[in-house]
Amino acid sequence: MKQFIKYLTTASEDVNWGIYLNTAGSLTIPPVTEYPPKEHPSGYYFTWEQGRVLQEYQLNYITKGEGVFENKTGSFPVKAGSLLIILPGVWHRYKPNFQTGWTENYIGFSGQAAKNFMQHQLFSPEQPVIQVGEREEILDTFLKIFDLVGMEQPGFQHIASGLIIKLLGYLVAFEKQKEFSGKKIAEVIEEARFKMRSEVGQNFDLEMFAVENNIGYSWFRRMFKNYTGLSPRQYCLQLKIIRAKELLLSTNLSVKEISYELGFDSIHYFSRMFKKKTEKSPSEFRGQ
Repeated sequence: MKQFIKYLTTASEDVNWGIYLNTAGSLTIPPVTEYPPKEHPSGYYFTWEQGRVLQEYQLNYITKGEGVFENKTGSFPVKAGSLLIILPGVWHRYKPNFQTGWTENYIGFSGQAAKNFMQHQLFSPEQPVIQVGEREEILDTFLKIFDLVGMEQPGFQHIASGLIIKLLGYLVAFEKQKEFSGKKIAEVIEEARFKMRSEVGQNFDLEMFAVENNIGYSWFRRMFKNYTGLSPRQYCLQLKIIRAKELLLSTNLSVKEISYELGFDSIHYFSRMFKKKTEKSPSEFRGQ
């Protein structure tokens, strides 16, 4: 991989967009080499003794070698497949093992939208090193950003911002998937989701489904929410609302007929739930 360090200018439209790049780079630090390189400007350069505090977010993907990352919450081992999360205003320092060196790929970014995304619980000083492994998706996203930075064509900041969001999305998704990888509960949840969608017009008995799969409902509910972000009942309800939208727009069925077809106990309950989820009554939605 070509080595480079680049510091970027930003226009007001880049800042107003909500996410913008400040810096990007890819460096291979050979064994028995001083770190960090002297090429860093004063705002980024640091010594191990002093550490540093940045005023931007940084993601640093280590693809070769090993080392250590430290902040005020502790010391964290770094290896190939580690991703370092650096937060603005948080003191930190890191370095490769002097005997192994490492290869780092990093981006620095700022913006109000970036701040909103980085509020996710995954990105915290208590967990500054995420072990994502050697993943093609992560490296490919970094490389696409590097290509944009290298050319700096008009609008490159706007495209790069989407790739930053994509990168953050991968990190959150990979972390969520760790809890379910290779476990039976993932198969159970997928079966439940399939049945909920295929039998959307029926009132799927969630508690009986849990019993049939020899698991307690409270645990099933908790794991289902961790997996999908919604409780099983809310998931069912959202599927019904999605189907109701389709029927309202593509058929001449009355609101009453649709409510009964989707298994609601009454038209009043259906209308109340529909408006709660869409901010419009079924009739208003059909006539929009």
